[in-house]
Amino acid sequence: MPRPTPLRGVHTSLGATLTDFAGWLMPLRYGSESAEHNAVRQAAGLFDLSHMGEIFVTGPQAGQALDYALVGHLSVLEPGRARYTMIVNSRGGVLDDLIVYRLAPEEFMVVANASNYPAVAARLAERAKGFDAVVEDRSEQYALVAVQGPRSQEILAALTDADLGGLKYYAGLPATVAGREALIARTGYTGEDGFELFVANDDAEPLWTALTEAGEPHGLLPAGLSARDTLRLEAGMPLYGNELSTALTPFDAGLGRVVKFDKPGDFVGRAALEPLKDVPPARRLTGLVAAGRRVPRHGYPVVLASGGSTVVGEVTSGAPSQSLGRPVAMAYVDTAATGEELAVDIRGRHEPVEVVDLPFYRRNK
Repeated sequence: MPRPTPLRGVHTSLGATLTDFAGWLMPLRYGSESAEHNAVRQAAGLFDLSHMGEIFVTGPQAGQALDYALVGHLSVLEPGRARYTMIVNSRGGVLDDLIVYRLAPEEFMVVANASNYPAVAARLAERAKGFDAVVEDRSEQYALVAVQGPRSQEILAALTDADLGGLKYYAGLPATVAGREALIARTGYTGEDGFELFVANDDAEPLWTALTEAGEPHGLLPAGLSARDTLRLEAGMPLYGNELSTALTPFDAGLGRVVKFDKPGDFVGRAALEPLKDVPPARRLTGLVAAGRRVPRHGYPVVLASGGSTVVGEVTSGAPSQSLGRPVAMAYVDTAATGEELAVDIRGRHEPVEVVDLPFYRRNK
């Protein structure tokens, strides 16, 4: 049976449609997916992300252990800052994409995806051997609530004395929110400004209630996985299992910038990845905008528009875009074919698409 989050009762009371996601019982939607999506773009949305994993790495050599275990250079992070990175296998295949927070000089928190965090914790523990560092999976102790959208700072400011205006993107600070101890992080997965709040399980429901009440005058809506997926797709953000997998390297996904070859010492995957850094990948992650209204979905073939059934790629994610008013998709496409006219084979019909740079949507800053 899928595991409920600490906010299960809230979701049920709101009439959410619940679904099994990575072994967790999660809200798919509360009402209209488009209303939830647009609320995040225009005002604010409230998300339950308690299915994510929180793995702590502590000790005098915690930073060096992470430098070896991950592709990023984490030991240079200042306390209070965060970094997007990845953990790969010895062949350079992506095991998961992560956000790492440095909470103190000898304390880091690694946030992993719901389907992967037990494996990530095990790999980190294995790779930390030989370092003066301890790896501890504390995922069972934390709930995670996110408020995302242009009104999110306004809403959160009503509940905390923390200096939200001074909190930079990819930074975090401990604070009291609605009388509850929380780590406030200025991070998110929607393409909008926003905050993610790590709290104890018992504090999740009171925090959700306080944010709901503070956000009501500003147009805040609870938002489920469906809106989260269309928001991240518009923002060109990868989803593990779609755009990322062990069959792909960070360079395949156009994210080679997260691999830091200039850090001292070896790291897992370095030998496999270093030869790829100056070589264009055979396929690259590409943005597609449909000419019509039919939606390119995950797994649909990308073909040459004038080449009959010549397959040159595959859709990884696709959905109607509320912001563009047309269906959009991400796809891995043969690099040599990205300058050609393309179509997506949707149940035997070739629907023309335009190749565009990612992301599809950028917020006004």
